[in-house]
Amino acid sequence: MPEAMVAPRASETAGSAATQTVDVAVVGAGFAGLYLLHRLRKAGFSAVVLEEADDVGGTWYWNRYPGARCDIQTIDYSYSFDPELETAWKWSEKYATQPEILRYLGFVADRYDLRRDIRFGTKVTSATWVQPAQRWQIATDKGAKVSCRHYIMATGCLSTPKPPEIDGVRDFEGEVYFTGRWPHDGVKLAGKRVAVIGTGSSGIQAIPIIAEQAAQLTVFQRTPNFALPARNGAPPADRLAALEGDRAAYREQARQSMAGVPWPQQTVVSWQLSDAQRRERFETAWAAGDLVYILTQLWADQGVDVDGNRIVADLIREKIRAVVKDPETAEALSPHDHPFGAKRPCLDTNYYATYNRPNVTLVNLRQEPVKAITASGIATDKRSFDVDVIVFATGFDAMTGAIMAVHPITGRDGKSLSDVWAHGPQSYLGLTVSGFPNFFMITGPGSPSVLSNMAVSIEQHVDWVVNRLAALREAGFTTVEATETAQAGWAQHMADCAGLTLHRLANTWYTGANVPGKAIGVMPYTGGVGPYRSICDEVVTRGMLGFRLTGPGVAEQCNDGEVVRLQPDVRLVLGLLASLNLPPIETMGAQGARDFVNEFNKGRPFGRPVGEVGDGVLMGADGPLPYKLYRPASPGPHPIVVYFHGGGWVLGDQQSDDPFCRDLCRRTDMIVVSVDYRHAPEHRFPAAAEDGYAATRWIADHAAELDGRPGPVLVAGWSAGGNIAAVTCQLARDRGGPEIAGQLLICPVTDCSFDRASYIDNAANYFLTRGLMFWFWDLYCSPADRTDPRVSPLRGKLEGLPPAFVTTCEFDPLRDEGVAYAEALLAAGVPVEQLKARGHFHSSFTMVDVVITAVPGRIKMAEALRRFAGLPPEVKPAPQKLEAAAS
Repeated sequence: MPEAMVAPRASETAGSAATQTVDVAVVGAGFAGLYLLHRLRKAGFSAVVLEEADDVGGTWYWNRYPGARCDIQTIDYSYSFDPELETAWKWSEKYATQPEILRYLGFVADRYDLRRDIRFGTKVTSATWVQPAQRWQIATDKGAKVSCRHYIMATGCLSTPKPPEIDGVRDFEGEVYFTGRWPHDGVKLAGKRVAVIGTGSSGIQAIPIIAEQAAQLTVFQRTPNFALPARNGAPPADRLAALEGDRAAYREQARQSMAGVPWPQQTVVSWQLSDAQRRERFETAWAAGDLVYILTQLWADQGVDVDGNRIVADLIREKIRAVVKDPETAEALSPHDHPFGAKRPCLDTNYYATYNRPNVTLVNLRQEPVKAITASGIATDKRSFDVDVIVFATGFDAMTGAIMAVHPITGRDGKSLSDVWAHGPQSYLGLTVSGFPNFFMITGPGSPSVLSNMAVSIEQHVDWVVNRLAALREAGFTTVEATETAQAGWAQHMADCAGLTLHRLANTWYTGANVPGKAIGVMPYTGGVGPYRSICDEVVTRGMLGFRLTGPGVAEQCNDGEVVRLQPDVRLVLGLLASLNLPPIETMGAQGARDFVNEFNKGRPFGRPVGEVGDGVLMGADGPLPYKLYRPASPGPHPIVVYFHGGGWVLGDQQSDDPFCRDLCRRTDMIVVSVDYRHAPEHRFPAAAEDGYAATRWIADHAAELDGRPGPVLVAGWSAGGNIAAVTCQLARDRGGPEIAGQLLICPVTDCSFDRASYIDNAANYFLTRGLMFWFWDLYCSPADRTDPRVSPLRGKLEGLPPAFVTTCEFDPLRDEGVAYAEALLAAGVPVEQLKARGHFHSSFTMVDVVITAVPGRIKMAEALRRFAGLPPEVKPAPQKLEAAAS
């Protein structure tokens, strides 16, 4: 649109130069920029949008290649801020094409009269924060400069095409095109020899259509990608009915979901299902033609566990082989170098079938890399291909490229964003950057962005930013800036979230690996749309936590800190428990508490299969005790670990920690015998301690009958079970055996003191509370007996005990006494290893495959037990194509 049609709010003229003065300047007029402008106007801010293109649309303005369409169903990939807009526009297809999406964005721009505040054909050339004025000064290549209080990047995540990395492009005498900058008047490919380089999303969409037009198509593939049939057509009737039946509920479910699409969170894990059940689920998902559905609705572990993921990947590779007739081509098209979903999977229409066409050739660049592009075509190290047209479908400099390519950004004290991001993007919430006041990014690095339905994430970001600007204005603040502490904390939380997923096992544009020289790291937030939204809301409710606010005539406000200190999955677990509004366990009575815990455990995922699980009875200190035995699949005899369950000496039994015992069995390749013991209040101290010792002696004496290795046993326990394990080691030393090779103490009770900092700091909100521990102690032991080493092992003699591995959790009332016990053991000459689990709570390590971030700790504990037994630390895994598994 001509510049004369732009309506600046104010201008200052000095000679021929003019400055447009506004409250907010926005870069980009795509989905994000248009909604930003609409919201800013409604909030009473003057604003201008600077757009390099000649019209609205953002990435949908530039990406006009054949077959370009969205891969989120268009009823979901739409604005939801105005119900009247939703009913005014009807999508013609399940997955709309680029022209229809562009028309939609134009329709939105016209409906809300947005174009009058957009300067088209205008590229920003610099942006500088001027501290005395507390404003951003923005220079452009066309028209007036801009002075603004707040500066917002709405440039999109996939807007800057990645240049080719092949020598000789300038030597090619034919036509060269980029999918990300396709000519607006189209390209005539009929009868031509065409080469397509790249098989990411744009390549997979374009190749089938190009193959129908070209005389010969040669596809050059370096990395195969997973593609799923879109099964496009009219918008699905069931989804439309769900949306129209309760529009508000449908949209809210999307906002609270993990991916921004209203599918429920899957809870069933792969090993709970038979092969037939898994195949049935997969076939249903394959037939649905829905990317988010197949990524989230098969089984809960497909995105976090290599074994669960491999099942899906194998089934997709089976589908590829069924379609592609040539076995060599099918194998080349089948990904083996990354887990399914770790790179963005693609939706396709006849992609794999295209390779059955006689005019299509696939060149596997892993086997014959490109040497150069010549005047007449492309040369590999084995052969040459003469072509008339080269199409580069090589993707984008994702996430950061669009921000960095638009212009240099200079923040406070001359700080350059390019320098700050030299080793990877840093942000707080993916929204703003420390050192850059009043600067915001919409779906920037550090937010869910490309791992979500972008329409949902854009609306959430825009609403958050505009609401915050309005609140700041009302309070008299003129600047807002993230603190370094908050930003560093967010980086740690990002890393914790990424460690949960399999994204770390793939070289993708999610990590920047597709751009030579770019710092490698998972850039989008992998913790999910709903959890991310709740974190942003928490920042506000906690007084703009992590931000420094200033303004004339008002006191500076800086509520510094980290918004998330818990591990991401721990946060979800505690949030779920809080949402249940359960009465305190200590108010239920002993039997009522047992009934509740037993019922609660029924909903937990079963542990993974081991070689054999059996039940038995052994002789305790005053009668028979049940036990559960877990035997590895490998041939024996195996060392034996005697395990004691948690429960405050009141709750639990030999099978209540079943998932953890299975996990320990798998990781140690040892027999694990989980022993029950007498519980309080029916059997008070020292019943549990004496049963623990008697059970350990019995198991050591009967090792051969259990198919165990004769000789020293090992002991392990969690919580009160850790207390029993520690006491058992002291009693075995003092009573002449049995010989114990090592002890694993997980969040153990070691003392009767309640005045340590961890008891105060973690008194509530972390499931195990200070009040609950009081209750446990009162049921188990009278105050007069609590200093007895059989109940407070920290007060006993510690010399001469077996080597120990002590695990403590940051958010646990018992943390400090566990640390104290480890330090006391070390001072007494006992070899000790400590694991201080950052961000975890008391139950983290026994919640196997619910708290995935505890996997590295569970591995370390298993390795310690193997060392105590004189074995190599690691169990050799079965051969597999993907190593480094967190499973």
